Amino acid sequence: MSSGKVLLGVLAGVAVGAAIGILFAPDKGSVTRKKISKKGSEYADALKDKLDEFLDEISEKFDQVKEDVSEFAEEAKAKKADVKKDAKTAKPA
Repeated sequence: MSSGKVLLGVLAGVAVGAAIGILFAPDKGSVTRKKISKKGSEYADALKDKLDEFLDEISEKFDQVKEDVSEFAEEAKAKKADVKKDAKTAKPA
């Protein structure tokens, strides 16, 4: 399982636990709603930061794979040219 999925699961669990804890707290409804709103905003910000970090990592990996594939294609073209050159200069048996 990827660390991104684990982290997302942990954050979701913490958010649900915090919401349940606030709902069962002996505060007035308006105070409870403010607490839920504040915690929701905090968790949304944290989740957005983690998502941005995850997307940056994916983007970096994609760029690296793209670069590797380009290098491989260039090497394959060079080998193909060498084989053609060798085939033209080879004497028939």
